[in-house]
Amino acid sequence: MTTTIRPETTQPRGTGDGERPPALELLVHGVGGTTPETMLGTPHVVRVAGDETAAVYRRPADVDAERRPAERDGRPVPEAYSWSNLTSGDGSRALWLLLLPFMVINLAHWTRPPATARPRVRRLYGLLVRLLALSLTVLLVAGVCEVALDLVAWQCAGSAACAADRSWLGFVSAERGGWWSQPGRRLALAALAPAAVTGLLWYLSRRTWRAYESVPPLDPAADQGDDGEVDEGAGEGLQDPDNGPERTALRLPGFWFGRRIVARLRAAHTAAGLLTAAAAVTAAAARQDRRPGGSAWLDACGWALLALLAGAFLAVLYVVCRRGRSEKAPDRRPDGPATTALPAASLALFALALLYAAWSRPGWTSAGLLPGEVAFGVVAAVQAALVVALAGCALALYRAAPVERTPLSGLSGAAVAMLACALGAVFCGGLAQRVADWLDGRGTPGTGDGPIPGPPTLLTWQATVIPVLLLLAVAVLLALAWQASRVRRRIMSTVPDGYPGEPADDEERTRGIAAAIARAGLTDSAPAAVGFLSLGMLLAGAGALAGAWATGEVPGRAADGAPGIVDAAAETAQALGSWLMGLAVLALLALARRAYRSTGARRTVGILWDVGTFWPRAAHPFAPPCYAERAVPDLTWRMRQWTSEHDGRLVISGHSQGSVLAAAATWQLDGPARARVALLTYGSPLERMYGRWFPAYFGPPSLSALHREVRCWRNLWRYTDPIGGPVRLPDSAGPEVDCGALKDPVAYGRTPANPLPAPILGHSDYQADPAFAAERAALLDRLPDRALPGVPAQGPPPRAGAAGDGPVADAGGGQGSSGRSSG
Repeated sequence: MTTTIRPETTQPRGTGDGERPPALELLVHGVGGTTPETMLGTPHVVRVAGDETAAVYRRPADVDAERRPAERDGRPVPEAYSWSNLTSGDGSRALWLLLLPFMVINLAHWTRPPATARPRVRRLYGLLVRLLALSLTVLLVAGVCEVALDLVAWQCAGSAACAADRSWLGFVSAERGGWWSQPGRRLALAALAPAAVTGLLWYLSRRTWRAYESVPPLDPAADQGDDGEVDEGAGEGLQDPDNGPERTALRLPGFWFGRRIVARLRAAHTAAGLLTAAAAVTAAAARQDRRPGGSAWLDACGWALLALLAGAFLAVLYVVCRRGRSEKAPDRRPDGPATTALPAASLALFALALLYAAWSRPGWTSAGLLPGEVAFGVVAAVQAALVVALAGCALALYRAAPVERTPLSGLSGAAVAMLACALGAVFCGGLAQRVADWLDGRGTPGTGDGPIPGPPTLLTWQATVIPVLLLLAVAVLLALAWQASRVRRRIMSTVPDGYPGEPADDEERTRGIAAAIARAGLTDSAPAAVGFLSLGMLLAGAGALAGAWATGEVPGRAADGAPGIVDAAAETAQALGSWLMGLAVLALLALARRAYRSTGARRTVGILWDVGTFWPRAAHPFAPPCYAERAVPDLTWRMRQWTSEHDGRLVISGHSQGSVLAAAATWQLDGPARARVALLTYGSPLERMYGRWFPAYFGPPSLSALHREVRCWRNLWRYTDPIGGPVRLPDSAGPEVDCGALKDPVAYGRTPANPLPAPILGHSDYQADPAFAAERAALLDRLPDRALPGVPAQGPPPRAGAAGDGPVADAGGGQGSSGRSSG
């Protein structure tokens, strides 16, 4: 139960002379939508700041605790920041699953290697990612065009056998001979479907843009001017006058304020979607007008319209290529009229295309595939070339400044981009294959022996290689299972060493602890698995593209004309792949529908977005919005307001993804506020996931700088945690941040302190460990009672006797307590 109080009731009076100032523990939960009631351990909480989406809560008795600091006896006042509704609130957000390729390509922007000495290569990397994102928008709209224009309006409505069983196609059927029966008019009507999808994406992007990207940063200073250059990663390697030479980009005032870049990219992608639909309609009508007997003036109009569409596409490319993110200062200035007018101009060209296609052409009949099926091959070839170029840029950046533990030698961004392109192809091809199967009434869409020819040849070839990719995925899973089994067998003999004094003779108990450690270590093998699958996707896509071009534009079986056994194998693979592609899309839609109705399923979907949408929308404006652009300013404002008003000590305590938000918010504080703040992280993926996958922002230099800037920092972790791990700062960074690995379970068997079997907690319930309270108390003791000038250095590390060395010395997954491991 939640109660809201007015802000003035929380205003405290100052502390008296000699009275110790209050202490605050600001709790930030992780993924999964933890409630403030759970965080504070009470059924009734009070909202002291914020709204229904994200807010700060307290226990009722602690609302005015700052007025009575003596009653706390040095104990901190617990305060919970709940941000779960930013990602898993109402049911409509479950539909964000359909934007999965856009979210993945946006992650590719942030996974680049750090290299301050190669600014041009860094900017080229960002440009290539934005072009890949644009190609995904074109691919999505082209897939809708394939379904609405080609399969339904062109093929099925033009076939008497297909339209006869579908009464809803009666008024556009060629057999009826009505006004809508002409192919151009059918296409003009069907083109409203891709235009509606584009409009829906524009609306969702604009609505979330107002809700998320509009939150101002901590110090909304006036813009410092803009020299027109791309500003991506501008904070890397800059001199910080307060804290030495290291300055991560996450400290820049404009990092969490991406309002302008999202608006600019939204205009370009909206225009690209409308232009793609207009080009599909115009190309079909223009080809008819170029045939003998066609109208000369309609032919001239078609050429003129195609030229205007090409010019508009060039304008879209210019907008996408001209500028990247601006992070040095909050960029609030509106874009020029050329950018803001681009969607309106594209909409006008789309209307002209519909008018042009709907013009009467009595002799026009639809047969075969709709003109423009070659566009899928062009998009696939362009995406493959961009991914290869992206890999070259990433490799050059990595070689210029290698960072330890960077996965795939810096090629993780290219691997993630390839995964996004593969997801887009599955979405597009799966939708087309399922609709074609529904329309022709046969088990294998695209065989050419039904009432309609089916989807383009490239989509048929892509369906054929799906089983190959499935076999690769199964091989990866088997390899991971074998690795976990091997590690489990190796460490079983060392598990009892972590519980001295206890009889450790239960083989089943030992096996369970060892298995939990082995499974947790698989997280460190994820980069190799992603790289292997991405390479397989690239080779399979290239093979499908080569096969489609060798076959030509005639629909049919993938290996039509090949020897019998090859043709039979290809036909089997095509049939299986077609069903798999369609089932993948249907499964995603079913999950979205279930998440809309079920709170538990919606929370599961929210976990995916908690991890994937932490980063701002730098590449694709239609990706799910960045919740951190609301959460980070919330936390930063709260910490600075509380420390300046109360002159007290503050521990920001972050679990899992909450530790990433806590670190990002701490980076945004100024020196005097950081002097009052201690950082406590547990189950934290700061180094294990973010430091490895996003080394330009959470690499060792950035985390070392954070360690120096905050007053004190401690990190709790377990071998059994599949997400969190040690921070692994180098010895030169100063006092140690990582405590020894916590025991999990806390007792091997039944003990007087644990009369019942202790569970294996893994990633949860860190606060239940005795080490948590000890580490928190030690951090508070290290904070000064009064504000000190400047940003202090780290003091000596606290003693935490409750934190043990863990059950094993090496979990096999690279989570050594010293942080120097080959995991």
